[in-house]
Amino acid sequence: MKRIYTQYIKAHFAENNQMLFLVGPRQVGKTTIAKQQQESYEESVYLNWDDVQDRTQMLSGQRFIEEVFPLNIVRDQKPLVIFDEIHKYRDWKNYLKGFYDRYSGSFDILVTGSARLDIFQAGGDSLMGRYFQYRIHPLSVGELLNPERPEQDCIKSSAIEDENFDRLYTYGGFPNPFIKSSKSFSTKWNNLRSKQLFYEDIQNISNIHEVSQLEVLAELMKLQSGQLINRSSFAKKIQVTVQTVSRWIEVLERFYYCFQIKPWSKNISRSLIKEPKIYMWDWSQIEEEGARFESFVASHLLKGVHFWNDLGLGKYGLYFLRDKDKREVDFLVCKDGKPWMIVEAKCSDKSMSKNVEHFQAQAKSTHAFQVVNSMKYVDRDCFEYDKPMVVPAKTLLSQLV
Repeated sequence: MKRIYTQYIKAHFAENNQMLFLVGPRQVGKTTIAKQQQESYEESVYLNWDDVQDRTQMLSGQRFIEEVFPLNIVRDQKPLVIFDEIHKYRDWKNYLKGFYDRYSGSFDILVTGSARLDIFQAGGDSLMGRYFQYRIHPLSVGELLNPERPEQDCIKSSAIEDENFDRLYTYGGFPNPFIKSSKSFSTKWNNLRSKQLFYEDIQNISNIHEVSQLEVLAELMKLQSGQLINRSSFAKKIQVTVQTVSRWIEVLERFYYCFQIKPWSKNISRSLIKEPKIYMWDWSQIEEEGARFESFVASHLLKGVHFWNDLGLGKYGLYFLRDKDKREVDFLVCKDGKPWMIVEAKCSDKSMSKNVEHFQAQAKSTHAFQVVNSMKYVDRDCFEYDKPMVVPAKTLLSQLV
């Protein structure tokens, strides 16, 4: 399956010397994308930290690469060096910094990781200026329709087949379960992925020993997807401190299990700074229909925001809106610091929410949509409207990445 990121990775190495980081959830397709990139190189090497031989080679010192690709050979193209899961090495930042400083002129360097690659470390050098990144997301409506997108934040709408939309909504956007579209396969795949995430990735890297309690927290978060985070309630149910819950949520975010959306309050009268709302990267794991669709939309918007930022199209942010009168709208996308798009997710309700109208007037957002899952695709450009509009999910989401 061709992914949307492929063309931009190729363009990155054609134009830049910086390393490229591909980061995202386990099994989202990072390694596949990296290996597909190898096909465009005459010379390349793939090194996986989880492979003992590769790890031994990497730990022998950075100069090992000169034995693989001697530097005294004239080449038409730089060789590609791929470091997969190197963040599991405690000193990975210094290792990559040294490798880049020594060899950036000789090799293209691609790094993948299933944990967020936090760049800054206390008391040490950062990798700032030495890398760019793409955050790899699950498949989306826009990517299924057009894996070769122009460099802009939204495009002309196009129709997705109902079967593909239903597969995406039911089985999620992770490539394997989407392609198989089998309930039994999806169940087995998710169970295995969960065990690998908690007992291999998180336990080994984060030094959390109470993994069984962390799993309970993760299950509770699924049930509260789209709701404000109640750390005190979580702490009572799993019998840990509120501080521990906060730390564990940060760990789950770092490993792309969940993500938080914060409230936006600038220029909104009677606004309150509240707890963020929580969403899952894999919406297929959410049982309640309304919460699943809201998470489905949230994931599409987050993918757009991350992709547009990573591509350098501007500074985008994803928030929600809520005031003291408890009026709320699910999402607000800001563009270069200004409200750009309000989105309210509804499964079937086509009557325009008064909150959408209220907050567009308050925030002066360019666009305001009530996106409805049950509506049929309409061949229109949602972004031609500057007033609140009820739009089909199949139409709006086809215009995003």
